[in-house]
Amino acid sequence: MVERRPFSNLLAHLILWAGIIVVVFPVYYTLIASTHNPRDIFNGEIGFLPGGVPTENYKAALFAGAKQVKTTPATVMMLNSLAMALMIAVGKIAISIISAYAVVYFNFFGRMFAFWTIFVTLMLPVEVRIYPTYKVVADLGLLNSYWGLSVPLIASATATLLFRQFFMTIPDELVEASKIDGAGPMRFFWDTVVPLSRTNMAALFVILFIYGWNQYLWPLLITTDATMDTIIVGIRRQIVTSDANTDWHIVMATAVLAMLPPVAVVVFMQRLFVKGLVETEK
Repeated sequence: MVERRPFSNLLAHLILWAGIIVVVFPVYYTLIASTHNPRDIFNGEIGFLPGGVPTENYKAALFAGAKQVKTTPATVMMLNSLAMALMIAVGKIAISIISAYAVVYFNFFGRMFAFWTIFVTLMLPVEVRIYPTYKVVADLGLLNSYWGLSVPLIASATATLLFRQFFMTIPDELVEASKIDGAGPMRFFWDTVVPLSRTNMAALFVILFIYGWNQYLWPLLITTDATMDTIIVGIRRQIVTSDANTDWHIVMATAVLAMLPPVAVVVFMQRLFVKGLVETEK
């Protein structure tokens, strides 16, 4: 029997609302600042109510960019980020599900050694291997390209581990039934394993898309052409050393635009995301 504790419930709700305010307030203030003119921002007269120039600010951010430093328009940068995030998310899922399938369902020499080798790469993030990775990408002529932005980040030990753990819960009866029906390894993979992994793939897609969208260090190093800037790198380029020379109204509008695609992915895939984390379809 669950006891009712009004004080504990009130305290829990207060802590929850305090956390929500801490997280939401910067986003709200960024949204408000993006609707004010530069004079109000420089003079500290933003307040907590929307300004009167939201259309002009967002139009300038989307199609012109910051005037002081002449950055790339947000439309181009968002397309670059979208291409990079999609390639990383889809590539990670494709490679991880195939590698996990091989480790679980094929008996070959060194199978577990291969798995643990993949697992050990969790200790080697991009920041640790950034110089040799950059050297390889540069030698292959992939600088300032979508392939250079995404391919070095595609391999994922985490996704491989998650798929492996899921595949190990698939009943052996399904494997035996497929063999009786005459299904080979690839048919079993496409007709049984992939459909069962649908919700897991959706959950991973949300996480990996946001991971790719929020990348900063690697795109900063791999791109020297302003037209290849991602939206995260572009926001940093819009902020110059002197505050007086920064188009803060454009920066704020660009920051709001940068938040929209990840939010949209989470909202539209929320049901599959939650289902993929807590349920299975076996």
